[in-house]
Amino acid sequence: MSIDSAHLNFSKDSLWVLNLCLAIIMFGIALDIKWEDFKKVFRSPKATLVGLLLQFLLLPATTFILVWVLQPAPSIALGMILVAACPGGNISNFMTHLSKGNTALSVSLTSIGTLLAIVMTPLNLQVWASLYPPTAAILNEVSLNPWEMFETIAVLIGIPLVLGMAISSKYPTIAATISKRVKPFSIFIFAMFVIVAFANNLDTFLEFIHLVIIFVFIHNLIALTLGYNVARLFRLSLENRKTLAIETGIQNSGLGLILIFGFFQGLGGMAIVAAWWGIWHIVSGLAISTYWSRNTATQAT
Repeated sequence: MSIDSAHLNFSKDSLWVLNLCLAIIMFGIALDIKWEDFKKVFRSPKATLVGLLLQFLLLPATTFILVWVLQPAPSIALGMILVAACPGGNISNFMTHLSKGNTALSVSLTSIGTLLAIVMTPLNLQVWASLYPPTAAILNEVSLNPWEMFETIAVLIGIPLVLGMAISSKYPTIAATISKRVKPFSIFIFAMFVIVAFANNLDTFLEFIHLVIIFVFIHNLIALTLGYNVARLFRLSLENRKTLAIETGIQNSGLGLILIFGFFQGLGGMAIVAAWWGIWHIVSGLAISTYWSRNTATQAT
């Protein structure tokens, strides 16, 4: 069995629970989002616009080039393209704070990027995957409907975000209380659920993980480097460079997993890429954030 023919087992009930976990996580994130976060973009738009350019154009385009150069198995390539098409992960806010970056910018990018992902994630997946023949063949085989993916992301991200922001705006005290309990609990349940799900597919995971590790390592390293150097090219401050590096290198792989199981029947290469990315970007993000937190004073601005 090849990685392109392997499929991870994931029942419909399990997928429903996974969807619910992500929706709750999005709701918890939204409880911390203030309309002030969006106003900051208009007062100082440059760094935010560069961050969105990185997230929704440069990272997917760079991933496409990387896939052409490395030529991994088609399902691995499609997994890389999907991860790049996903919005930034919410743990980027914590890592930005740890690195002594611009936390306000990180929050703004996470908020706006997550909303834009409702449209941009299915669009980027369709565009870039269609341009690479091996991944285009998979899209044709599964008859991917971008509109159905749009609807799924809108339900998982859009509705929880709007609801959470509405509560945060009208009842800030209640929102703060709920957020303290909802986010840690939902993230813990989500993590445990994914671990159990992959434990049930351990044989498949172990059989093919060696094919994925190096691609995820290179992909994530390029994402972090791209974010930092594009920010430098636009002459942003060191604080903002660190923020954009982290925002570009930390992706919402949980959303990627849901889309993979929902639309690609847990296709082996895709699922393992997204799962391993979810583990590795925490390791790499914490490593670089810790380094920056200890060496900021000695770094050139």
